[in-house]
Amino acid sequence: MLQENEVVMLLLGVGNLIFIALNRTHVKRINAWLILLSSYFLLLAGWMFTILEGFFLEDLLNLLEHACYLGSAIVLTYWCWKTVNRRQTEDRT
Repeated sequence: MLQENEVVMLLLGVGNLIFIALNRTHVKRINAWLILLSSYFLLLAGWMFTILEGFFLEDLLNLLEHACYLGSAIVLTYWCWKTVNRRQTEDRT
């Protein structure tokens, strides 16, 4: 079953992806930007899976959705750790 809030979330996510693509020169200045972007792509995939599970393969797509959310959280945590650790290393020198 399709829910409006899930569709709105996906539309906002795609809109944000367009914004990121248009401002990629600024995004590339972020420390470890590829890791951060990977986390966002996993989150976006999770939002897509939540829409698709309303149409077919409910159990499989639900599993993939939550796996993407978990993967996104893990990658984002790694990005945060890497960014903070880099700044602490720079402060010591």
